[in-house]
Amino acid sequence: MNHTLSSDGTKIAYERTGQGPALILVGGAFQRRGDFGDLPDLLSGHFEVITYDRRGRGDSGDTAPYDVQREIEDLDALIRLAGGTAFVHGMSSGAVLSLEAAARGSAISRLSVYEPPFVVDDTRPPVPEDYTDHLTALVAAGARSDAVAYFLTRGVGVPAEMVEGMRQAPFWAGMEALAHTLPYDARVMAGTMSGHPLPPGRWDSLAPHLLVLDGGASDPWIRNAAAALPGRHQTLPDQDHNVDPHALAPALTAFFTN
Repeated sequence: MNHTLSSDGTKIAYERTGQGPALILVGGAFQRRGDFGDLPDLLSGHFEVITYDRRGRGDSGDTAPYDVQREIEDLDALIRLAGGTAFVHGMSSGAVLSLEAAARGSAISRLSVYEPPFVVDDTRPPVPEDYTDHLTALVAAGARSDAVAYFLTRGVGVPAEMVEGMRQAPFWAGMEALAHTLPYDARVMAGTMSGHPLPPGRWDSLAPHLLVLDGGASDPWIRNAAAALPGRHQTLPDQDHNVDPHALAPALTAFFTN
């Protein structure tokens, strides 16, 4: 594990594996640099794979106040570390962060995204209008478990009774430990989970170098979200939002090497 400095001086923890062109993996909510399973190893025969802790997570710093632009600068710091340009793959809300970074001028030569969690129609309820504010208030009050539950029910759409069962699971404590970053992801997603179509043209300029992936077993709302983006589209059969790295790695390798 190493650190690099973002533009505001925040330490960003990262790891590298493999050789070849740089490919940076950007995690979604609750993901840290070690939470990609076998994916880095599966890609390391073709790429120098960089995984990192987004700010506020793991071994990275968390300089206040939070702003999405600071997270883009974190990614830019890693791109500079990689030699000034890089491939990027984003997962879930990390996909949206990656899209926004590319649109704002980050030196991303090719970008792939897996299931950005937009809500673009009526196939699931939109998030409440005060979603980000409510998450922020729960975290500020120290109600970390309730913040996780609120994110899962209102942000992800997990049934409340299922979430209550999850509270007893061993992994819940790890989710609580990252609860303070959930408002960050909410701000990354701002305006894209309202049940309305995406803003026209927001990411159209990325289309020639963009691969949009979804899972054939995923819920309709998130597959519709993927379909709303420009670029090349690919569905991974039998996969859902918790995609198997062994299904994902071949698609990424083909896209970034051809």
